[in-house]
Amino acid sequence: MRTLCASTLIGEFFVIGFAGLVAMKSDALSMTTVWTVCGVAMLFSVLLCGMITRPGGLQLGWALQAGLIVSGFWVPVMFFLGVVFGGLWWASVHYGRKIDEAKARWAAQAQTEA
Repeated sequence: MRTLCASTLIGEFFVIGFAGLVAMKSDALSMTTVWTVCGVAMLFSVLLCGMITRPGGLQLGWALQAGLIVSGFWVPVMFFLGVVFGGLWWASVHYGRKIDEAKARWAAQAQTEA
């Protein structure tokens, strides 16, 4: 699960950075505000890669997904990209757990055969 979730979070890192470039064009937002918010979100996505398997890590990931969707109020395409990455996050968690379970079964089977 960790690998799939981390891959999704790294993809979000780049999307947040590109959304910051788009948001810079807005007259309603200052450049300082845009890059402070984007910088914190980008840092959060990278730090979250190492926290996925810790308690609360997945919930923080869901919070980041919600933040991406909410950012659509300032950069409208983020409504779409937030939903896409929310789906990727769900798939990463869901299928990552299945892969982890299969690996555990395989390891247990290999140990009993040895």
